[in-house]
Amino acid sequence: MCGIVGYVGRNSDGTAQAVIMEGLARLEYRGYDSAGVALVSGEHVEIRKKSGKLSNLRSEIESDPLPPSTAGIGHTRWATHGGPTDANAHPHRGGADGKLALIHNGIIENFHALRTELGAGGVTFTSETDTEVAAHLLAAAYEDHGDLTEAMRAVVVRLEGAYTLLAIHADHPDVVVGARRNSPLVVGLGEEANYLGSDVAAFIGYTRQALELAQDQIVTITAEGVTVINVDGSPAQGRAYEVTWDAAAAEKGGYQTFMEKEINDQPHAVRDTLLGRTDADGRLVLDELRISEASFTGIDRITIVACGTAAYAGMVAKYAIEHWTRIPVEVALAHEFRYCDPIVNERTLVLSISQSGETMDTLMAVKHARDLGALTISVCNTHGSTIPRESDAVLYTHAGPEIAVASTKAFVAQITACYILGLYLAQLRGGSFADDAQSVMKDLGEVPAKIETLLGRMDRVKEIAGFMADTRAVLFLGRHVGYPIALEGALKLKELAYIHAEGFAAGELKHGPIALIEPGQPVFVIVPSPTSEHGLHGKVVSNIQEIRARGARTLVIAEEGDEAVAPFADEVIEVPATAPLLAPLLTVVPLQVFALWLSTAKGLDVDQPRNLAKSVTVE
Repeated sequence: MCGIVGYVGRNSDGTAQAVIMEGLARLEYRGYDSAGVALVSGEHVEIRKKSGKLSNLRSEIESDPLPPSTAGIGHTRWATHGGPTDANAHPHRGGADGKLALIHNGIIENFHALRTELGAGGVTFTSETDTEVAAHLLAAAYEDHGDLTEAMRAVVVRLEGAYTLLAIHADHPDVVVGARRNSPLVVGLGEEANYLGSDVAAFIGYTRQALELAQDQIVTITAEGVTVINVDGSPAQGRAYEVTWDAAAAEKGGYQTFMEKEINDQPHAVRDTLLGRTDADGRLVLDELRISEASFTGIDRITIVACGTAAYAGMVAKYAIEHWTRIPVEVALAHEFRYCDPIVNERTLVLSISQSGETMDTLMAVKHARDLGALTISVCNTHGSTIPRESDAVLYTHAGPEIAVASTKAFVAQITACYILGLYLAQLRGGSFADDAQSVMKDLGEVPAKIETLLGRMDRVKEIAGFMADTRAVLFLGRHVGYPIALEGALKLKELAYIHAEGFAAGELKHGPIALIEPGQPVFVIVPSPTSEHGLHGKVVSNIQEIRARGARTLVIAEEGDEAVAPFADEVIEVPATAPLLAPLLTVVPLQVFALWLSTAKGLDVDQPRNLAKSVTVE
């Protein structure tokens, strides 16, 4: 998730460079693999950019100093199109004269078509990024309009996808223009200076007065003021507010912990992972995999390898992929895979899942699978990491950096990416479910808004967590895709609250675990939708009755409007209705929130639980 900074002020004594570099430092928490800055100086735009950490950019500026300036833009990049190289780092120049510079957060879905169009017109590209396409389009539009704001307005209507764009031009040395769609951008209001940033952390050291922009708006800042318009050119006003937290808290978006922020980031994590994966007709297009369709159609077995939360994402994916493709899917713990004499050959797809891309157990499983001749694909959140490099192909999630040790937004992004791959395989193989891929993708596209709605209903879950701070054990029950969610709910509680928690397949209850039920025992039950197949809804409601009769305190997660559960539940936590296979993206949210706030009630460190590391790089 890229970091973006923009600044215009009166002083030309190096303030612009200082503000931008400080803003980039405050945005480092977002994660990045390259950084750059562009300043307007005289009739030129000066750019310095380097791959790697911000220290590399500082060294570059020390060896090749930037001139004094009153306006500039800065960027930390989280690679999407093109690897983390100096050439792909932002800012990017536009136009033959190089007077324009642009930075970008997001993904431009139709950049292939635009790049082809520009190439046919004689434009030469110096990077692999979608961003450079926007820079050249903006330079051309500026030649037509002579005004940077109008040029931006002409360009954004041509862009599909998600973006925050900031631009400067040597002809306008005291102006920065920005635009946003499905990507964050906030304005900082100063005295004789104004600011732009991905979030308020970019400028919190200079002002606490901010302006919130709405969707599809264009903002122009000068030292004297701020102007906001809608994309159609009509005047608009942002919502002014005062930032009431300090710089450290601003990095967390005003939340108490990174985990709380990341739980609330989940709508964006799902939405951004879906971006750019379909064409104009709604068909899945995964050119990034760079694997021939023939290689996919020859697959007759899939093995998913992962550890911890990622393994539970794989378990959820198993149900969906088997349903859509009719290919048998096995989920193997990566650390056991090499030692179980796996049945793997050239017709096997081994799908690895790792947030960091550095999980040693998973890496060794991937290497072993390749030695056995399997086709290997990784689902990963970190560009340039080891597992994608060791795999035949990678399907990146776009959850952005996840700082808290206990995974939340990476989990829902992993499920989303696995669903995309499963639907793509179904589309390639044809058959009864091939035509369903587009409708399922449409349903997936509605999930982020449903997660947002659900997050707005979590007050009662927080209260329950606070009441249960002294609880010594919690059980979790689920069936079908609800079973791995029960396992994930238990894992979150173990990680964060250090109490005994177990997840069970609800059908196993009568085969032993029901002996654990005693008066007052809290049990979370993930109830399938009443529309789910195989009559599972009624079976799980019967499980609730069984444990309630033995004194359990039943905390039921059910689809809104499911009246059948109410008579047997001590608490009903409703989630928005969605297709049964997509329900895990919603039902996991209350369990994450519960674990977060129970841990908080116990006074524990939510972001850094004891004995745990974010990335396990040893076997």
